[in-house]
Amino acid sequence: MEELIHYVWKHKIYPLHELRTTDGRPLEVVDPGLHNFGSGPDFFNAKVRIDGQLWVGNIEIHVRASDWFRHHHDSDPAYDNVILHVVEIADADIPYPSAPSKLIPQLLLPVPEWVRQNYDQLSRSDSFPPCSKEVPSFPRLMVHSWLSALQVERLEQRSEAVKERWEQLSRDWESTFFVTIARNFGFGKNGDAFERWAKSFPLIALGKHRDSLFQIEAVFFGQAGLLNEPHDDYGDYYVRLRNEYAFMRHKFSFTPVDPSLWTRKVRPESFPEVRIAQLAMLYYRGSLSLSKLLAAKDVESLYGLFVSEKNIPSVSDYWLRHFSFKQNLSPESDKRISKSSIDLIVINSVVPFLFAYGRYKASDELCDRAFDLMENIKAENNSYISKWRQAGITCQSAADSQALMQLSKNYCEKRNCLRCRFGYEYIKRNPDFLAENQQEVD
Repeated sequence: MEELIHYVWKHKIYPLHELRTTDGRPLEVVDPGLHNFGSGPDFFNAKVRIDGQLWVGNIEIHVRASDWFRHHHDSDPAYDNVILHVVEIADADIPYPSAPSKLIPQLLLPVPEWVRQNYDQLSRSDSFPPCSKEVPSFPRLMVHSWLSALQVERLEQRSEAVKERWEQLSRDWESTFFVTIARNFGFGKNGDAFERWAKSFPLIALGKHRDSLFQIEAVFFGQAGLLNEPHDDYGDYYVRLRNEYAFMRHKFSFTPVDPSLWTRKVRPESFPEVRIAQLAMLYYRGSLSLSKLLAAKDVESLYGLFVSEKNIPSVSDYWLRHFSFKQNLSPESDKRISKSSIDLIVINSVVPFLFAYGRYKASDELCDRAFDLMENIKAENNSYISKWRQAGITCQSAADSQALMQLSKNYCEKRNCLRCRFGYEYIKRNPDFLAENQQEVD
């Protein structure tokens, strides 16, 4: 498996004896280079000393030396700067593409059997995480540094999604913030539907009517495709919204989304109608504005954007007694957004947006605020976090839980152990070597 040879080379898991090229010259690896995950040689800017002479260039790795020809590198000028060909089986000599009379030095580098066995154990493990039995023995400093790196990786990944959204919305940060928040109101199952809905109407048009909660609801529910029923069985409020939306739709040339996008396999508190009613009130109150976000310096200030003051409803009067238009009157409830839901909105929407906007503005203060928010929000509690807790890693904040979510989804579930620091700790261990040394000590 070529990936394992990459791994052995990258992490310098070399034989204990002196390295030599296939033609007998002594070889020292000064720097294995930068792993290239794109096209071209496998490692860039490596440094090796062959027979006392320092070489600087690229490294190519194959299981068999003859794979060089099978992959057509012999006719590719991108491989002219290869200074060493690392293989597990040296079954061919390799000339330089631009100088056929000269041979590229080759290193025979077999994968240690214990590395192969450890990797196979991780690949076939039925446990989650695959390395769960070894997690308690991992160095604390390594665990902490890996989680910190994963937190940054996840935040950068999510901020890239915000940036792509910003590009799609004509580089309008105000609209990008609204759509980013709206997506999170789908809380997973309706996330894609909420994003499509939020992109279906320009905020600049709706802004002219933001002093009317009724008109905001008419546009919001109409654009969601929830005012399409022609009959009047749903009551006077529904009819009034439908008529108002017909006027607004004609005025602004709106096109609603397909109502089949919405899933109702959620609790009544999370029905699309309830979430849209909550968003309508937030927009009416002016909470979903970029200026309000930037003015919120801490977690408590952010919570204030999503929680109404005492005795002030979080939805319009109609929604105090309804979960949908089709449903009969229900016991009155304020339908406030729960504390745990606000935590998720801040973690999954506000923080990535703030980080992306901070990057755009080259503002270290905004980027640092994004990290500070994560450190000051309670850790999430889901099946992933529970399994890591059983393996011996607990979360102190949302920063930790987000890091473990990144680890679970991007590494563990994909069996991407070769790129994981936990995987490295597991794979590099040589049980036979440790046992032999222990016998010598005894």
